[in-house]
Amino acid sequence: MKKRMLGFWEIWNMSFGFLGIQFGFALQGGFMSRIFQTLDASKEDIPLLWIAAPLTGLIVQPIIGYLSDRTWHRKWGRRRPYFLIGAILSSLALFFVPYSPALWMAAGFLWILDASINISMEPFRALVADKLNEAQRTYGFVVQTLIIGIGTWVASNLPWLVSQLGVSDSADLGVVPNSVKVAFAIGAFVFLISILYTVFTTSEYPPEDMEAFERERKQKSSFVSDIINNIGNMPTTMKKLGVIQFFSWFAFFTMWSLANPSLTEHIFKTPAPVQSDFNMEISEDKEAFNIQNTAFQKSSNLVGSAMGVYGLSSMAFALILVVYTSKRRLNRKYTHMIALAIGGVGFLMMKYVSPEQLKYCFILIGISWGSILSMPYAMLSSSVDEKKMGMFMGLFNMFIVIPQIIAALGGVNFVSGLLGEEAINAMTVAGISLIIAGLCNFLITNKSAISYQPTEA
Repeated sequence: MKKRMLGFWEIWNMSFGFLGIQFGFALQGGFMSRIFQTLDASKEDIPLLWIAAPLTGLIVQPIIGYLSDRTWHRKWGRRRPYFLIGAILSSLALFFVPYSPALWMAAGFLWILDASINISMEPFRALVADKLNEAQRTYGFVVQTLIIGIGTWVASNLPWLVSQLGVSDSADLGVVPNSVKVAFAIGAFVFLISILYTVFTTSEYPPEDMEAFERERKQKSSFVSDIINNIGNMPTTMKKLGVIQFFSWFAFFTMWSLANPSLTEHIFKTPAPVQSDFNMEISEDKEAFNIQNTAFQKSSNLVGSAMGVYGLSSMAFALILVVYTSKRRLNRKYTHMIALAIGGVGFLMMKYVSPEQLKYCFILIGISWGSILSMPYAMLSSSVDEKKMGMFMGLFNMFIVIPQIIAALGGVNFVSGLLGEEAINAMTVAGISLIIAGLCNFLITNKSAISYQPTEA
């Protein structure tokens, strides 16, 4: 099917739902470890508590990709029903997660939240490939990255912003502050509204041969056997991209799970108070806990705000790519390589910067994040069968979640422990991993994946 060239606002509308998805991910990534620490989790246990996130992605994304490939509704299309279901579930989970009274409940809510976000997210990746011809795909993924950057910055600053508006950062032992609760409630609202905007402003192409599509959909086939078959027939370029993704996402999982304990301790000198060190029936202990806990919560706001800067720089990077790729050929391979190396330097600098300089580290990290959200998907979409785009986008997620599972099961604690006991060593590990990911781009040799000339469409 020949697909017409879409204008900027059409691509913007079809990608706008990612604003809500990124609100969910930014609040989860920036503040879930803070919630765990508030509920008395040690920093050594935090990566394991995060294992729900990659595990749900490993299970949910291939299933949703498979189902959405085989879905067609005259009114709602192929991908949009999954956007909507995921948005409703994610909004509910976002609202309730900061009210968790116990650590196990917060971990359970993370499981529900990540599964729900994945239901919405995977079809969005496939929608870009569905709607855009190959000449516009890099452009489309970059616009998506632009919206993700906006969402990351705004959502990461929400607890700090509502705190500035007078909502309290103080809370009793084992209770999440109201500033975090209000921020998550705002995130839940934005998630639902932005997804609804895309659902009602975007149409989808029907299957090119509806009769053949219906026959294929009605054929009895095993989901498991189809998955195994497609893994076996995975394009070589996809496997090579998987190596790059492994080291990229190991680095970012390390950041999401351990940036708050690492940076509050190393840079702000305000580690989370250990609840067992305080007897809350003694007034002096209670006062000491409140002072330490409030300092930790306020520095956590500042860590979250600094992390939000990577959303801004990824947005700026995406804007440059939007302008460039709308008119010119882009070498995706070297763009991704350089961007990942820059982000690695940002992580390595964290060991040496002051609180005021921390934002510069995240500016560099944002450049790599902007590339991670666009270049691999643009390269992948030029390498797979369009009829199985949802399936392969779901399978590609394996290369995102497997490194996170390895990190959660002790990988990041083991590797950072080789460098010493300081919490900041986790950020050093993230930097080294991201630089390795950049070097792995030398593996990519497929010319259509590396570059696509717009005038050839």
